[in-house]
Amino acid sequence: MATTAAGHDDEPLPDTIYVQGMVNFHGEKINHNGGFGGWKSVVRVITVGSIDSFIFYGMASNLISLLTTKLGQSTATAAVNINAWSGFVYLLPLLTSFVADSYLGRFRTILFSLLIYISGLVLLTLYTSLQSASCSKNAKYIISCSSPSTLQLFFCFSSLYLVGIGIAVCKTCAPAFGADQFDELNPGESKSKSSFFNWWQIGLSVGASSSHLVLNYIQDNLGWGLAFGISCITMVTTLIVFLSGTKSYRYILKSDHKEKKETLSNIFKVILPLLPLWIICLMYTVVDAQNVTFFTKQGSTMDRTTGQPDFKIPAAAVQSLIGLSIILFTTLYDRAFVPFAQAFTGKPNGITTLQRIGGGIVISAISMVIAAIVEHRRLRIALESGLIADKTATIPMAVWWLVPQYVLSGLAIVFTSVGLLEFFYDEVPNELRSVGLSLYSTIFGVGSLLSGLLISVIQKATSAGGEYGWFANNINQGHLDYFYWLLAGLDLV
Repeated sequence: MATTAAGHDDEPLPDTIYVQGMVNFHGEKINHNGGFGGWKSVVRVITVGSIDSFIFYGMASNLISLLTTKLGQSTATAAVNINAWSGFVYLLPLLTSFVADSYLGRFRTILFSLLIYISGLVLLTLYTSLQSASCSKNAKYIISCSSPSTLQLFFCFSSLYLVGIGIAVCKTCAPAFGADQFDELNPGESKSKSSFFNWWQIGLSVGASSSHLVLNYIQDNLGWGLAFGISCITMVTTLIVFLSGTKSYRYILKSDHKEKKETLSNIFKVILPLLPLWIICLMYTVVDAQNVTFFTKQGSTMDRTTGQPDFKIPAAAVQSLIGLSIILFTTLYDRAFVPFAQAFTGKPNGITTLQRIGGGIVISAISMVIAAIVEHRRLRIALESGLIADKTATIPMAVWWLVPQYVLSGLAIVFTSVGLLEFFYDEVPNELRSVGLSLYSTIFGVGSLLSGLLISVIQKATSAGGEYGWFANNINQGHLDYFYWLLAGLDLV
């Protein structure tokens, strides 16, 4: 039955009162005053992203510790495995986004992925809890574990990749579904949609910062089994929160078989013009990959004591500075920088999206220059202190020397990562926006794989003739500073 205006029963309301292309849970057209979508729905979606970030960064930031201690892998092998897993997480959205846009819909894709996510966390909780029984600490509190069997390795990595499937969907389908809750043709809602991406990034940063302060401490001091158990319970709660909004969300109107074929044929037309920027930003993502690998490894060798002699800051927890800087700089960007830039440029967003992305790339290169200088100093102090050969020794250099490179990494994310997220959402038609965001995700996936490849090639070349190489198992005998200088140069190029 056609909806009619009050007082004019025989006159249907014009189509313009409806949110174009969107329906409610029952497949019925909706209008702006119908109580569907908007910030009340978006808050639930941001919660999904924030908790996903809490779990993902809690794992990724300290995964090198799990692989090198619990599984007994070398630093270089662990870094390659982490980059491979990260590459999987960031590349899989090419498939899941297509499934979401063409078949299941974004809501159902998110729902199924959360169930897979939870199953992976359950398996990791079981594995790490049982595996801890084979580990012990020596007099220096250094953890040593018996080598896992091939079957145990397969079980562990299979569980990690199940979690990776859930993370992959949350990174692309969730922000697309969140942005769907605003009508870009409505001036008021269009402005809210632009703000959504900033709030999405703040939500991710809150989750990431919390994980560094909570999960990393639990992993290092109470065990990985408890950390994964807490993550599992948290994600189950998030699933309930997400489902509570089922009847209030806006959903994209389902297309027929013919439209699905046209959508498939249009994917390549949409992707090709975006490839130049995609390629340009690859080296930025290689730099970004170092935040959860070598930055953490550096911190693990430095003085992390506080006022309490028995307490050490977990090396991975220092990464919380990235999240905190993102929260601070995103707020300043939205509330101060944009109005200031508007006064000079007259542009609604202060600067163009491409200018925002380019500025972030320059900042990321500067962060690598500072990281190289700090690492050179760390190596010099290790040499002067006679600690080069002792990989378990604490270098008499405060971990706070890493603050500048972490803070600048956060600032680069505010400019480049958020800029890329908005760019790849806006530059594609509505029915392909999950695919658009999957392109954003794949930049980081390919960047992680390139990082792993670069590390492997450099280590093989620099360790020839019996040398330790740039990425020696004992990083005091390596040269991460050379690697950082190389990345800074490649990033600027």
